[in-house]
Amino acid sequence: MTSVVAVIPARGGSKGVTRKNLRRVGGVPLIARAVAAARATASIDQVIVSTDDAEIAAVSEEWGARVVRRPARLSGDTATSESALLHTLDELAEGGEAPEVIVFLQATSPFIDPHDIDVAVDLVLANEHDCVFSAIETYGFLWQEDAGVARGVNHDEHVRPRRQDRQPHYLETGAFYVMNTAGYRAAGHRFFGRIGFVEVSESTAIEIDSEEQLALAQAISPLVSHGASLIDATAVVTDFDGVHTDDTVVTDAEGNESVRVSRSDGMGIARLRRAGIPVLILSSETNPVVAARARKLQVDVRQGIHDKARALREWAAAQNVPLSRVAYIGNDVNDLGCLEIVGFPVAVPEAHPLVLAAARVVLRHTGGHGAVRELADRVLGERSDRPSDESMRSEDPTAERLHS
Repeated sequence: MTSVVAVIPARGGSKGVTRKNLRRVGGVPLIARAVAAARATASIDQVIVSTDDAEIAAVSEEWGARVVRRPARLSGDTATSESALLHTLDELAEGGEAPEVIVFLQATSPFIDPHDIDVAVDLVLANEHDCVFSAIETYGFLWQEDAGVARGVNHDEHVRPRRQDRQPHYLETGAFYVMNTAGYRAAGHRFFGRIGFVEVSESTAIEIDSEEQLALAQAISPLVSHGASLIDATAVVTDFDGVHTDDTVVTDAEGNESVRVSRSDGMGIARLRRAGIPVLILSSETNPVVAARARKLQVDVRQGIHDKARALREWAAAQNVPLSRVAYIGNDVNDLGCLEIVGFPVAVPEAHPLVLAAARVVLRHTGGHGAVRELADRVLGERSDRPSDESMRSEDPTAERLHS
């Protein structure tokens, strides 16, 4: 039976971006995104992470990868990816495993399309190529400096043909390399024999080697699919303003405040409680409205919290729920600390751009108009299929008002 094994090298040290493989894009650690992409393919039989770092190993195993511990001699700044791949193959061989194809994935490419990997694997299995890599088409003019003078690399600088008159070049993205294992062992390098490439979408081609590139990936992540609709959480924590409400407040002449909430959201919370899923409302404000809503929903509430992340950690520990199984929904920058530590950071669609960038899931329904219900349905394993955001903005007969 053909064996295709994915290997993801991920050492703990990183100079350009500190703890790079654990940094998050779209609410998910980079190493976890790579593992998830490999597991989502139809062709890969086993996913292995080669690492020297205990935290990377723990995250990798949680996401379904097998971990091979990399020795210190292969974990320094001068260690090559090839050395980590060969070490992994040696470890497999000691256990009697001899994969026919090895897929080398890089966690620094956060938007790998599993289908592209499958295409590359098929080309190697069909013996059309010995190694295949991911690339994007480019018509760019490349230059290099020669003794202080710019010279054309892929063109004659004195000739400027139109795009339609030029042949494209293909730029290696660094996302994945698929290789015949025997050929790779013989060559000791990722390029050998009959080399081919799979053209991938330019939107998936970003590679993270700097803080600027990480920020860019985080910024565009809301435009890229956040994956499955279901949220495999065993506890739910919510902000209040902008999540249970539309982030507006009505104040009368005496200073009394009222907000509008959705009965649909209340039903979602009730269903979570019936399913035994603990719920917490966490608010930086101290407001009788919040306390009243929590009492009615019969859920825990923490108000006037300056350090929301610390309060969330304490509550999750008291509930005996690991943070990786907590879903937190927020809308503004004071939610970022919580979003960065939970397994399922969730944002309402009108959230602050930094919150959208931190979210693993961006909901369809807005705050105060079904966002909490949608989250509850996804946690409970249902797909949301209720009226659109716009229709839920109208006078909803299921809405209610809370007054301080």
